[in-house]
Amino acid sequence: MKTYKRVLSIAGSDSGGGAGIQADIKAISACGCYAATAITAITAQNTLGVEAIEAIPAEMVERQIEAVVADIGVDAVKIGMLPSRPTIEAVARIIVRHGLRNVVLDPVMVATSGDRLIPEDAADALVSDLMPLATVFTPNIPEAEYITGLAIRTGREIETAAANLRERGARNVLLKTGHLDTPHLTDSLFADRAYRYTFERIDTPNTHGTGCTLSSAIAAHLALGYPLPEAVGMAEEYLHKALQAGAEYTLGNGHGPVHHFFRCWD
Repeated sequence: MKTYKRVLSIAGSDSGGGAGIQADIKAISACGCYAATAITAITAQNTLGVEAIEAIPAEMVERQIEAVVADIGVDAVKIGMLPSRPTIEAVARIIVRHGLRNVVLDPVMVATSGDRLIPEDAADALVSDLMPLATVFTPNIPEAEYITGLAIRTGREIETAAANLRERGARNVLLKTGHLDTPHLTDSLFADRAYRYTFERIDTPNTHGTGCTLSSAIAAHLALGYPLPEAVGMAEEYLHKALQAGAEYTLGNGHGPVHHFFRCWD
C-alpha cells in the first residue's frame, strides 16, 4: 500500500476560501501531499476584508492536533494564525512533546496597514516560545519590522533584520518582500548561507492568501523530503505560477485568490 506525505496546517479559517486553512489545504494538495488541519479561529471574510473573528479555545486547538498526531501522523507542519498566548503555548508544547519536524511558521501578526492583528502578549509568546522551534520562520516586511523594530527597505536592511531574528532564536528565516514597491520581488532565505529567489512582479489584484499559500507549499515540499533551500525554491515557483494563472480570473470585488490548481485545470 502506498502512503501519503502528511502536512498538518494549524491556522484560522477563511470563509472566502482564499487564505487561511482553505488556502493551506489547496496548496498542500496541489503540491502532492495530504492535508490535515487544526483550526485556531473562525473568520467571516471575503475578498474585501475581514468582518469578524472568533477564536477557538486553546484546549480545542490542542485536541485537534493531538487527534491528528495520534492516528494520521505528521511529516510537516504549517503554522499560521494563532490568536492568543494560550494557543501559542499549547502549540509549542505539542511540537516539543511529539518532536514534530519540518515546522514552517508563518506569523500572522501585522496587517498591511501596520495594525497588530494579535495581542501584544501573544506576539511576544510567538517570538519567544514558538519561533525557536520552527524549521523556518517566514515573516513579511511589516511583521519583521514589528518584531525587530527596524525599518526594512534595502537589501542591507533585509540582511540586518534577518540577523536580528536569528539572534532572537529563529533557526532559518525567509524574509518575504512583496510589500516593497519594486518591479521584481526577491525573497531571501537565511540558512547555512543566503539564498535569493527573484521573480517579476505580476500586476494583479488577486494576491489574497499568498503568504498562506507559500508557507504551505514550503511545508509540503519539506514533507516530500526536499532540503530547505530547494523546498523554498519550489514553493516560490509554485506561488509565482499560481499568481500568474490567478491573474486571468475575477472573483468578488476586492483582492481575489491565486489559482492553486493551475496544474490541473485552467
